[in-house]
Amino acid sequence: MKQYIVIGCGRFGSSVAKTLYKMGHDVLAIDGNEEIVQHISDEVTHAVQADATDEHALRTLGIRNFDVAVITIGSNIQASIMATLIVKDLGVKYVVAKAQNDMHAKVLYKIGADRVVFPERDMGTRVAHNLVSTNILDYIELAPDYSIMEISALEAWSGKTLLEINVRAKYGVNIMAIKQGDLINVSPNAKDRISRGDVLVVIGHNNDLKKIQE
Repeated sequence: MKQYIVIGCGRFGSSVAKTLYKMGHDVLAIDGNEEIVQHISDEVTHAVQADATDEHALRTLGIRNFDVAVITIGSNIQASIMATLIVKDLGVKYVVAKAQNDMHAKVLYKIGADRVVFPERDMGTRVAHNLVSTNILDYIELAPDYSIMEISALEAWSGKTLLEINVRAKYGVNIMAIKQGDLINVSPNAKDRISRGDVLVVIGHNNDLKKIQE
């Protein structure tokens, strides 16, 4: 279980924070708006009102102990940059920052952000799932309980046919497609074999999909 800090709890930040918490991780949510903090407090581990550009305030919260920081401050680009600088300086290993435009993204990367996301291009829930599971390449929520995931084939599946893996019986999910380099096999049959490096498009209930996440 990892520890996440989400700074800025607007629509995008709240989505990331709530999803990470639902997935069983410790989440500290920080926002300068007391009303927003109160609203999200029951859906994360801890919620704190604080100024994200105040190094002393962030230091006293012990953020150096967190594995990942997600900076999702809204339209205030200067505050976004300052918060990113501070959390990197305080020793957070992996920092994800939300950018308003390409120039903002360039600055964030230059000051140490490990990943930059654009809210219009990345759903908060998708980012959260990508952060947690190393083998998930993409994630689309179809409904509250069902999703499609694009994952790297598990090492244990290499060299086996779909019949041998039997994901429907073992995991309760279905493989919709297999990507092998530039080739895409849509609706593969039971005799199709999985190779190392293949990418699988899988659909199923969220509880079942968790079984194949590394």
